[in-house]
Amino acid sequence: MHLLKSRSLCYLGVLCCLLSCKPAAQTLQKAAPQPQLLRADTALALQGERTQRIREQEQALQGYKGSAARRFDLLNTELWLAFDYARKEVLGDALLTVTPYFYKQNTLVLEAADFEIHEAFMRQASGQVPLAFTYDQQKLTLVLPRTFTKEDTLQVGIRYTAFPEKGSSESSAAFTDTKGLYFINADSSDSEKPVQIWTQGETAFTSKWYPTIDHPNERQTHDFHLRVPEGYLSLSNGKLLSSQHHEDGTRTDHWRMDIAHAPYLSAVVVGDFAAVDGGTVDGVPLRFFVEPKYQGGARKVFAHTGEMMRFFSDLLELPFPWQKYDQVVVRDFVSGAMENTTLSVFMEALQLNEREALDSEWDYIIAHELFHQWFGNYVTTESWAHLTLNEAFADYSEYLWMEYKEGIDPADMHHFNAMEQYLEEAEEKQEPLIRYQYADSEDLFDNHTYAKGGRVLHMLRRFLGDEAFFQGLHRYLTENALGSVEMHQLRLAIESVSGLDLQWFFNQWFLSPGHPELVIRWDYSEEDNVLLSLEQRQDLEKTPLFKLPFTVSIYKGGTRIEKEFVLDQAYQQFALENGPGTDLILFDEHQVILAQRQQYRGRELLEKQFAHARSGLSRVEALDSLTAAAGNGLDTWLLLESALRDSFWVVRELALHRMLSMDAGSYPDLSVENAILDLAENDPNNAVRSVALEVLAGADPVKFRPLFYRLINDSSYQVAGAALTAFMDMEGEEVRKRELFERLRSEENIRNDRSLGRLPHRDPGHRRSRMDARKTAGIEWGGALLLYRVLWRFFCEPGGRRSGEGD
Repeated sequence: MHLLKSRSLCYLGVLCCLLSCKPAAQTLQKAAPQPQLLRADTALALQGERTQRIREQEQALQGYKGSAARRFDLLNTELWLAFDYARKEVLGDALLTVTPYFYKQNTLVLEAADFEIHEAFMRQASGQVPLAFTYDQQKLTLVLPRTFTKEDTLQVGIRYTAFPEKGSSESSAAFTDTKGLYFINADSSDSEKPVQIWTQGETAFTSKWYPTIDHPNERQTHDFHLRVPEGYLSLSNGKLLSSQHHEDGTRTDHWRMDIAHAPYLSAVVVGDFAAVDGGTVDGVPLRFFVEPKYQGGARKVFAHTGEMMRFFSDLLELPFPWQKYDQVVVRDFVSGAMENTTLSVFMEALQLNEREALDSEWDYIIAHELFHQWFGNYVTTESWAHLTLNEAFADYSEYLWMEYKEGIDPADMHHFNAMEQYLEEAEEKQEPLIRYQYADSEDLFDNHTYAKGGRVLHMLRRFLGDEAFFQGLHRYLTENALGSVEMHQLRLAIESVSGLDLQWFFNQWFLSPGHPELVIRWDYSEEDNVLLSLEQRQDLEKTPLFKLPFTVSIYKGGTRIEKEFVLDQAYQQFALENGPGTDLILFDEHQVILAQRQQYRGRELLEKQFAHARSGLSRVEALDSLTAAAGNGLDTWLLLESALRDSFWVVRELALHRMLSMDAGSYPDLSVENAILDLAENDPNNAVRSVALEVLAGADPVKFRPLFYRLINDSSYQVAGAALTAFMDMEGEEVRKRELFERLRSEENIRNDRSLGRLPHRDPGHRRSRMDARKTAGIEWGGALLLYRVLWRFFCEPGGRRSGEGD
């Protein structure tokens, strides 16, 4: 006490001394400045700006969409369901086991859309206690008999009828309807379509067929008792435990899902399906379900599922985390596919016969839904604001699988098409990947969440390296197993593995809108030390200035050297110190960086790029630029002839497409024609073969008539369709044409009942959206129907060459 007093006196003395040493001028009090009067119009303008800012911030606060508050923890749901096909109604009894999450509760609120509630009760040791409730057609509020704490476990029962046909509407680009549960051809009025029931719960439509806490941060186990007609198969999550047969011709199947997952991932499918055994992977059974006549095609379409599962399990160092994996193809699905836990549902475009399946290109969507079983199901987004944590990974799985199975060139092409899809959407809107402001959760299913998210993960992988990236994903999955996540948990997991700070990366790519707009310039005045200039020109009022790690490829004497740099300014120059003997220099050769690019490269540099670049994507880019507006000159033909020998099928296909627009009679010699003929007969890619036939048809259809007629029977419908088109466009051969028309018209597998689009005509040199648009039903013509349509157009459609000659 004494010591402290002495110190206080000492400090006081020092303070007085310091004050006494100040110049007198500094101790004088300055006169207060006179306030300046604002003009009335300036004051009004400032007040208007403030009012506008207030309104914007109020809207942001009121429009904030965060994680759903967890007032109860849903532990288990037991359902007894029967289906009224005539009325398209679901007759249900639900028993929910819940516990207060943290705070005391005396009411339980459940999502239950368009129900009729017949009874609500609580099951207690003494028996059932009726519960009072209120219901507004969206939420069911149960009044509990007393206040419960987190130490209590409750069982609440509800008897209800669900009306999925009520209140449905168009939903989003991902899902075209919001019924939750769908009766397909319930009255059997369409003889060409089977009777089916299937569900689609994302985002909040499971509550259209049973009452639940319908949020992604909820997890439950469940038992579903499904009463179905004896002739139909039922499918659901988890395992089938038992089947009980009834005298009225129905059967009750008991499905148990004993690993907790989000309610939106629960599913039911009922119909006449054939089961195709896909074997097992580490004890996990695989099955594919299609309509009976498509069993053979299913074996081909889903053939790689087991290999995919092994590949993803090894890559993540985490085995498939569920009891089994079923895949089922249904009619009239409202999406491309849906990743229900242990039971993925696919649109009918994947239902093919054995011949059609030869041209199947559905691996990407099969990989997408399978990867969701880890990213989205095993670890689930905490809220829809973080949806990209589900969908970006599923999107990127397509690249991972393609890179493994087909090589880096097809994977890079897939990546490039996804980037183009996002950039096209970005012309209309630019949003952060993590979005807390949105009108409806369905609005989040866009090319930002999918395509941009996948490209951001690709950049992150290339920056970190494979070992750190995939070990980081392993830690992210294991630390958050069977739980809910936000973006920061992904960042922290990867940081803990790599030892790197990644906040800058997640800030600019996940939390900020937009992308870099780069201007790329080259200075070759010093050939041994080329100067690369990069400028970021995006609108910095709305978009950040990006920090961009990038690579430069240097080709010298047949070898490739890769150098790493970082752009972290609006304008920056890089001396490449490439040295003598340099043949080619490329910025970001594999187009890893998500950006708009502006770059001028003259013909000489583009020719070097086509000749030397190891990246197939770079060769496609060079060939596209060199031939986009080329004439029929010898140089162009020689370039295209060399492109026909390229190892990447997209380069070959692009070269053939360019030839379609050129004068077929200007072939420099027979070597070009022979090369095209060889592709038509022998190329391993059917898309290349079909375009080669188009080129030959434009060059000399009479000469190649025997080839066209023979290839009409090719095993590939894509090739057969091109051959048939070429044959039908020729003069003469009327008898053979009529024979083809009658034969194809009678083929059993012409499916006129399907809502099909045309076979995609792909010019890989064009800037286009991906054929595989996210979760939309872009469907090809069914095989024989494609051929028949060619003939129908020739013989029967108004304006057809033989339309006036009768049937």
